[in-house]
Amino acid sequence: MTLHEHQSRRSFLKVVGMGAAASLALPGFTAETKWKMRLATSSIQFKNLTLEETCQQISKLGFEAIDIWDGFTGCLHLEQAEKLGGAGLKALLAKHNLKLSAFTVYKDGYERYAELLGSVGGGVAVRGSDYNEFTQERMKSFIEKLKPLIELAEKHNSYLAIENHASALLNTPDSFKAFVDLNTSPRVGIALAPYHLQAIKASVPDVIRTCGKQLFFFYAWQNAKGFGQFPGEGPADFKPWLAALEEIRYERYVNPFMHGHPETEKMIAGLTKAGDYLKKLMN
Repeated sequence: MTLHEHQSRRSFLKVVGMGAAASLALPGFTAETKWKMRLATSSIQFKNLTLEETCQQISKLGFEAIDIWDGFTGCLHLEQAEKLGGAGLKALLAKHNLKLSAFTVYKDGYERYAELLGSVGGGVAVRGSDYNEFTQERMKSFIEKLKPLIELAEKHNSYLAIENHASALLNTPDSFKAFVDLNTSPRVGIALAPYHLQAIKASVPDVIRTCGKQLFFFYAWQNAKGFGQFPGEGPADFKPWLAALEEIRYERYVNPFMHGHPETEKMIAGLTKAGDYLKKLMN
């Protein structure tokens, strides 16, 4: 190769290298796509409305998906979905431009709704753990007891998300670590409720990181009274929580949530403010 050819080749590679670097800086060419927050909320926030009315309200508020609750505290939405059947529920969600975030099955259990969940394409079923003080052996036993439900989840293309709760087996940071270490099924994960972590002064971002890819459901829910439970209303800064979700590349929905059942117009206002607050944090 002549000196001129060598210099020309160097110049060409330099230009190509600069072009490649520039392309990597453009949207769509990043090494890792920017994390996008996806918002859902729970049907129990409108438990006094029908499932169809609830879907209409949640869609109007700009949420992408709905978490449909069973008969907990008199919420009849999953019973109504059951009467619709898989095809009817899919049609209802499509009518209101909603995706299915989850079924929450605290009262009637996953077994009752497994077939229905599968018939709409599968998805997440949220349930609790045992109510016992945490030990490694108890956690191991609990995960063993899930095996029949895991088989059912495999049959119906579904996933079980176990929620943490006060006085429950899944509650403390150590119990989360044990759960993640002992669980080997891709069909089982965690539904994380910061409300209960804050009650024991545990770090929400740290537990999010512990959950990692086993985090299947996230309540945007803080330990406060009334509407203070919503993001943007109470004292909690949700920015570190969202940053931790971004760090683990959380793939499912962020779910603004509160307990209590104020009148519909007040709930609409509360959810609107919660959604706006979370979106603002992402800008």
